[in-house]
Amino acid sequence: MNGGADVSVERVCRTFAMPGGVPVTVLRDLSLQVAAGETLAVTGPSGSGKTTLLQVIGALDRPDSGEVRVNGRELGALDDRGRAAFRNREVGFVFQAHHLLPQLTAFENVLVPAWAGRVTPELEVRARELLGRVGLSDRLGHFPGQLSGGERQRVALARALLLSPGLLLADEPTGALDHANARALVELLLELNRESGTTLIVVTHAEACAARMARRVALADGRVE
Repeated sequence: MNGGADVSVERVCRTFAMPGGVPVTVLRDLSLQVAAGETLAVTGPSGSGKTTLLQVIGALDRPDSGEVRVNGRELGALDDRGRAAFRNREVGFVFQAHHLLPQLTAFENVLVPAWAGRVTPELEVRARELLGRVGLSDRLGHFPGQLSGGERQRVALARALLLSPGLLLADEPTGALDHANARALVELLLELNRESGTTLIVVTHAEACAARMARRVALADGRVE
């Protein structure tokens, strides 16, 4: 693992044009600092900007103003190729919808991040080790349709960790899981954080999940309360 990434969000604003041309401001002059290796829960009501915040931190979206820095590098200065490389090499994403490719096995899905470069024997070994780490050593050849919801989410977590990212972003990762699977996934996220030092930012409505993070911030009306 590469260790954790420090994240700095400075006075970020993001506005979207809704149908009919009505502008909706989702992030309003938002600032947030996350230390390398920290575990952070981002909470708040629906529409408060939580997912948009994750997207700008992970270079999936660009803010209209303000700066996002990861390990001191300003993401706005990166071109499209640089942003794609950043997302691929330095960030792991885990979403409520696992986004596994249905035509691929669990093992093949974990290897997807390596397709931008070359799938090496070392990465294949790592994929098997990660699937073992999440308790799926006996599911390598299973397709997503043959896995339970909890198993699919654990495959998605293994995929997010394949290239040893310094930053792991999780958007409602337990939202589609039952209580037992949700608790197991949160414990696994924290265990991996302790072992690797990867910075973990989790957007969640689940109090049980938020309470397990070292720190939490609440968003309201696009700002940190």
